[in-house]
Amino acid sequence: MKILLVNPPNCGKSIPEEEYGIDTIKMIFRGEPLALEVIAGNLDSHEVAITDLKVMPDALAEDLNRFAPDVVGFTAVACEAGTVLRLANEIKKQSRAVVVVGGHHASCDPAFFNRDGIDYIVVGLGKLSFRELVEALDSRHPASGIPGIAKTDPGRPLSYVRRAYSDRDAVDASPPRYDLVKAHRDQYVMSGVGGKVGFVVSAYGCTHRCAFCSIPEMTGGCYMTHRPEAVLRDMLLLGDVPMIRLVDANTFGDPETARELGRQIIASGLKKAIVADVRSDTVTRHPDLFRLWKQAGLSAAVIGFEEITDAGLARLNKRSSVAVNIEAMEILKELGIRIVGDFIVSPEYSEADFAALDRFVSSHAIDLPIPSILTPLPGTPLHQEMADRIVIRDLDYYTFTNAVFPTRMDPKMFYQTYADLLKRFLKHIS
Repeated sequence: MKILLVNPPNCGKSIPEEEYGIDTIKMIFRGEPLALEVIAGNLDSHEVAITDLKVMPDALAEDLNRFAPDVVGFTAVACEAGTVLRLANEIKKQSRAVVVVGGHHASCDPAFFNRDGIDYIVVGLGKLSFRELVEALDSRHPASGIPGIAKTDPGRPLSYVRRAYSDRDAVDASPPRYDLVKAHRDQYVMSGVGGKVGFVVSAYGCTHRCAFCSIPEMTGGCYMTHRPEAVLRDMLLLGDVPMIRLVDANTFGDPETARELGRQIIASGLKKAIVADVRSDTVTRHPDLFRLWKQAGLSAAVIGFEEITDAGLARLNKRSSVAVNIEAMEILKELGIRIVGDFIVSPEYSEADFAALDRFVSSHAIDLPIPSILTPLPGTPLHQEMADRIVIRDLDYYTFTNAVFPTRMDPKMFYQTYADLLKRFLKHIS
């Protein structure tokens, strides 16, 4: 079959810009569509192409005409979901292709896509289940019983079999199809931590269930790792790309597997800078692991600090503490590993709360602090907890730069204070 995989364009709406003329708050994604490259890697008996609308926003119509796919597959996070629905309906007007959607939003809120324009929904990690769907379509067999695949039925509740994930779903033997986006390689960059970058996955899911996070739903709460040999293979496939971004939610969730991967990277002679996500408590419990990874090339660690009080961390179910966060920073600084710190700004913030966050970041010399506005994503525990307080339900605004429930401060003042904080935090980034 001919399969076209589509990465949605940069999209989403901005309350600060629309309502108050504040145009300095933007969320732009520049990374490659690794989820689609991974899906394509497990479709070796089919003809596959990728259309990256984040790089070429107007390419879809031309690619549909040129490639004439039998299947079109989309991925989408929450703020892209409405755009994907619009694109799917456009495709149906000019093509007879089967339209499939997967990704984070489809996994957390599959019912959202139970609409005209969509034929199937991939719920959860789709590397294996999407291939099973394609094989069923190719052989004209029923696809309704495939675990993790929902056949849409607009107007009626979705019915599907949940997938029981295992290491088999990682499909270690099939590397990502990096070649399908080779023409765009120079466009994939990471501001703040380096330039040209390639994405690699070493693990799926997470060992924890933070209240705001959609990632555990992708694997039904399971945490799975690739074999170190497979991860190293993928790193080497990226050729002369100087930086590797491990895109896992928790690269070091299995310390022994991570240790073996670090050893293999060192033994391979790979000379690339590496950026990876890590929990603070992993750093404090296993400082020797990060000493090893510094030798392997770990140049920056992305840590979800989220809050600057223990009470705030507890509300988010982080299962950590401010003291552990500070200790982890000290260990990484001593090792010469840069720190990218994620923080969550609640719409309930006062001016004093913004000032406290500013002081915390300044006093701990975090290399790249990234504050995002607390956004309860559908399907997460936080969304269930806050459902009755949410006033904006248009997913186009779920960009982590909009308040979707009421602000404590005057809204214009809240956004201006947030914009000023962003400017100070990101002043060294071009």
